[in-house]
Amino acid sequence: MTSTPAITEHDAQPLRDRVVLITGGAQGIGRGIAQAALGAGGTVMIGDLDAEAGRACLAEWGVAHRAAFLRLDVSREASVRRWVDAALKRYGRIDGLVNNAGIADPHSGDPAGLSLASWNRYLASNLTGAFLCSRQALPALAGADGAIVNIASTRALQSEPGSEAYAASKGGLLALTHAMAISAGPHVRVNAILPGWIATDAWRKPGMRRAPGLGRRDQTQHPVGRVGMPQDIGALAVYLLSHQSGFVTGQHFVVDGGMTVKMQYA
Repeated sequence: MTSTPAITEHDAQPLRDRVVLITGGAQGIGRGIAQAALGAGGTVMIGDLDAEAGRACLAEWGVAHRAAFLRLDVSREASVRRWVDAALKRYGRIDGLVNNAGIADPHSGDPAGLSLASWNRYLASNLTGAFLCSRQALPALAGADGAIVNIASTRALQSEPGSEAYAASKGGLLALTHAMAISAGPHVRVNAILPGWIATDAWRKPGMRRAPGLGRRDQTQHPVGRVGMPQDIGALAVYLLSHQSGFVTGQHFVVDGGMTVKMQYA
């Protein structure tokens, strides 16, 4: 079984004494962000549909009082309310929220055959969920001069066939980001990260982990020479959640190894 990389301690500890809530935080990019926040001195409350994965995080992290998990369905208002209320009851404050949960598969098929139910499922998980979590956490975030980070995708800017529902949900997340930055300012900053190809194979729950099956071409097609890792997204999330980014709001940041600025011709 492949092991997930350990928490890397952040010398400056920019999130010390700060409580960060992370949706979809038990696997993949969400887990990478949670570990980055812990390494930066923060306390995290993760929410995820997969309770097994959430419990595995707490057992492997071994940081006791600085991490908690509660099962969360971001598309259900009652579930969001329970999760945020549980974080406030446990820690008494919320300094940051990362809206990461959502349907990861971008391929919904030919739009001519895309059902309304499938379309709505993408929007409920990827876009409405971010709104519900933000709305519920905003009062506490405002009291702490907090920050929201929305995890969108480079697919909000570019597409391939059969990805309409996913692209629309992530594009909507960018619009939600700048709109909420204006409405929630000056006490809450709101920004978005747009990941490119991120290899999450080693960041799954223990029974599902494996080494990334990446070939040389996968790596070298990126201008930086490699595919991204959850740590790459976690590093930027820590900055955007901390007071170090106090003059940054309403922005989106592409983290894709340079792929969106690379000219490509068939």
